[in-house]
Amino acid sequence: MSRAASDAPPESDAFPRAPHPRFAERLIGHATAEAAMLAAYRDGRLAHAWLIGGREGIGKATLAWRFARFVLAHPDPSAPAARAARDLSVPADHPAARQLAALSHPDFALARREWNAKAKGFYSEIRVEDVRGALSMFHMSAAFGGWRVAIVDSADELNAAGANALLKMIEEPPPRALILVVAHRPGRVLPTIRSRCRRLLLERLKAAEIEQAIASLGEPWDAIDPQTRAQAAARADGSVREALRRLDPDAQEVRALIDEAIARLPQVDPRMAQRLADAVGDRAAADSFAALNAALCEWLAARARVAATPSARRTLTGLWDRLRAATRETEALNLDRRLHVLAVLEDIAAEARRL
Repeated sequence: MSRAASDAPPESDAFPRAPHPRFAERLIGHATAEAAMLAAYRDGRLAHAWLIGGREGIGKATLAWRFARFVLAHPDPSAPAARAARDLSVPADHPAARQLAALSHPDFALARREWNAKAKGFYSEIRVEDVRGALSMFHMSAAFGGWRVAIVDSADELNAAGANALLKMIEEPPPRALILVVAHRPGRVLPTIRSRCRRLLLERLKAAEIEQAIASLGEPWDAIDPQTRAQAAARADGSVREALRRLDPDAQEVRALIDEAIARLPQVDPRMAQRLADAVGDRAAADSFAALNAALCEWLAARARVAATPSARRTLTGLWDRLRAATRETEALNLDRRLHVLAVLEDIAAEARRL
């Protein structure tokens, strides 16, 4: 599981130039959720699988890593240190914390989108081989005789075969197994997976909490002017990741273009659509492309929640499904991102005309 820092590829579950969630020493917000996890562990009511859901970028992965670290550091929930703990924090110099930070703990596995060295980009999905490779740890004895823990980040990115492989392990877990499944859209996770997990839905962060989170990330984020940081947090819809996208100097112009296009929906200006497609279509603009698709998904979800009729809600939900499928296909087959953007915007405009 370990990777040498000198040749480590980018990580799909981390924002560029920001620390990976496994390095976070603080959990900002979500005190109730953290207390529920700690109580379940100490009271002997620990579900073997947890589905941690909520808006992208609100701290779900940070909480999952925090829980994994605590369980691996305190394998006996009745031990004095576990009983005395006020939260799930573990000192950074604890052996379990150091091993997790290095991705070298023998009783831990991570399933996420992996780096495709040939294509010089991430795979568009968490493939079945990634899931099986991670979960193979559960077929072996625990190296330290305690818990074995796996994180899936995120369930939204599992392909069908990968989701079924995860389901099989959740259905028939070995003793002292803990599977933490992060999901940005928990309602879209396989019903059979949802029904076998304890579900924990996290709330969106307050603007002040987002500011705290950004200030804790180190360079270059802690050097941002407080007023600029506050403005980004106020417009981030509860998401630290969205705030970082707005603060990234390399993406601010594109972010403004995305905001303008989203504000005009369902009307689509052809000239703006072309500018947007050109801005996010380059292979070097992967995060801007992801930001646009995330913003479109959020817009569709918000409209579906307030749809006047069941028919309109079904139409908007169908659009959401098509957008997700088209995005995955574009990434998986290395298709033209510009054409993807233009097609998606036209699809939204066409459905709006029919509605």
